Amino acid sequence: MIAQNLKPAEILLVEDNPDDVDITLRAFHKLRVAYTLHVVRDGQEALDFLFCEGEYSGRAGLPRPDLVLLDLNLPKVDGPEVLAKIRASDGLSTMPVIVLTVSERQEDIQGSYKLGANTYITKPVDFAKFMHAVEVLGEYWIAIAKLPSRAA
Repeated sequence: MIAQNLKPAEILLVEDNPDDVDITLRAFHKLRVAYTLHVVRDGQEALDFLFCEGEYSGRAGLPRPDLVLLDLNLPKVDGPEVLAKIRASDGLSTMPVIVLTVSERQEDIQGSYKLGANTYITKPVDFAKFMHAVEVLGEYWIAIAKLPSRAA
């Protein structure tokens, strides 16, 4: 059994594909660690959530996510721009960001790491493999990795 953090991990999933959201939710449900998963459907909504703006202005003072799972291909604001804004923010710059996307293009992989992604994972097409990848990812980043303390 993997040891759990005392406080549930706050995770932000930035994903516009409803099927991928569903698979990710199902995979996280199987985790043996405590977490709260927030889902936003586009890059602008992700920025509003992270910076407590727009419809998320009421989040000011609440804990920021411990981890962001970020798709690259998003409406409104794309994933690389979201990642760049996270890394440019003093309050968010150390937040772990995992790119979870369908792209296997070297330009996307290298670009994501240059922008400061902590990990780049290509979503497996096979359902079982995708479930397994999300489970392993969740257990590592929530239960094993040492994360920076979250500030409001």
